[in-house]
Amino acid sequence: MALTGTKFQEASLGQYGSTYLVSDSDVIDLNGSSPTRYVCSITFLEDTQFQALENLGGEVGSFSTVISENNLDSATNGIGAAGNGTTLTKDSGGQVFPKGVTIFGRWDFVELHSGACICYFAVR
Repeated sequence: MALTGTKFQEASLGQYGSTYLVSDSDVIDLNGSSPTRYVCSITFLEDTQFQALENLGGEVGSFSTVISENNLDSATNGIGAAGNGTTLTKDSGGQVFPKGVTIFGRWDFVELHSGACICYFAVR
C-alpha cells in the first residue's frame, strides 16, 4: 500500500523514526510476521555499499529489473510481488551509493557493508 496523506507527510519528515548504520554488518531486519514498519528512504552520509538490501516482500516498487510497463504486476498496479524484484547484495554487482544521495523505496532488510547511512521508517 502506498503512503498517502498524513502518513506520507509524517514519513517524509522522519516522524516514524530512523536508524543510523555505520559499521560493517549493521542490520535492520523488519522481516517476520508482525513488523509494523519498513524502510522508506535511505540517505547516504558517506559512499556506501550494502551487504544486502532486500525489497519489502519482493516488490517491484523498489529496485527491480522491470524495463517495460508490460512487465509490471497489473493486479497491484505494478507494486507487488514479482519474479523480477531485485535484491542488491555486495556480491551481485557491488553497487556503491554516493555520499549525499537519498533513495526511496520499500525495504524490510538492510545490511551495511561499508559507509554510513540513515534509514527512515514508514508504517505498513
